[in-house]
Amino acid sequence: MKSAQEDEYLEFVTARAKAMYRSAYVLAAGDTHLAEDLVQETLGRMYVHWKRVARADNPVAYAQSVLVRTFLSLRRRRSTGERPLGMMPDRAAAGPDTALRLALLDALGQLPPRDRAVLLLRYWEDRSIEETAQMLRLSSSAVRSQGTRALGRLRALLGDSLADLVPH
Repeated sequence: MKSAQEDEYLEFVTARAKAMYRSAYVLAAGDTHLAEDLVQETLGRMYVHWKRVARADNPVAYAQSVLVRTFLSLRRRRSTGERPLGMMPDRAAAGPDTALRLALLDALGQLPPRDRAVLLLRYWEDRSIEETAQMLRLSSSAVRSQGTRALGRLRALLGDSLADLVPH
């Protein structure tokens, strides 16, 4: 890669790495190590194809698509791997919404990977149905139905206890 392209890539990474990590953290249901791996893998793929990515209409959306596809691909490959028995945060979270955040991350972790991806793109990233469909290579109606089912599963997992966790 030429120096000018490297500078452009580094500028992109500097501007987007934190946002990509936040998205990866939600996809990974709070697993910081997996989130870091997802971002690293995504940025590596972006680097290899940077010449093409830089010419894309929206490199940020392209990066988000790569992140989600990397997550889904990794979940398929790791489907028979180790599974942690409990969730142990790396560090204590601060703020009034700690219990709510942990409950949501735990519930998201119990959803299938594609459901998490749909919820992340639609509600965390605030993407349209069409954008989400394009990123996940699904039809718009599949995104709608999967999103509805995923929200229903999430509500069932959280139950009535969620109201107790919301700060008043």
